Amino acid sequence: MSSSIVSATRTVAAPAADIFDLLATPRRHSEFDGSGSVRGVQERTPERLSAGARFGMEMRIGLPYKILNEVVEFEEPTRIAWRHFGGHVWRYLLEPVDERHTHVTEQFDPTGSRAPVVLALMRARRNNARSINATLDRLQRWARDRP
Repeated sequence: MSSSIVSATRTVAAPAADIFDLLATPRRHSEFDGSGSVRGVQERTPERLSAGARFGMEMRIGLPYKILNEVVEFEEPTRIAWRHFGGHVWRYLLEPVDERHTHVTEQFDPTGSRAPVVLALMRARRNNARSINATLDRLQRWARDRP
């Protein structure tokens, strides 16, 4: 693993397949997004992601904007990742512990970035580390509160 990858892991009290379903459903991304930037999905976004799927999200960091992502890694129910035109990747790795618990690792991988200087100016490593931890906390709450 590259030293530039920002990563954190939590144990979530839910089966890997259930967590994967949440991650693979774009309209539900705002439920677990710890950055607070995900606002919703754009028209023509697939209901469920698959390998190579493209999906548009409505975002807000300061100002509202729209972004088109592409699924670049997809191994159900253990791995899903996407990137946009900037080239950096958001990845989720799911490792079942037992039938009811999963180690969830979220990663921000800037190694393929087309604009590393912009990421540095935006303090992307620090900000994404904070957002990743918040996302993993939200996934733990989601698992605890689900029926």
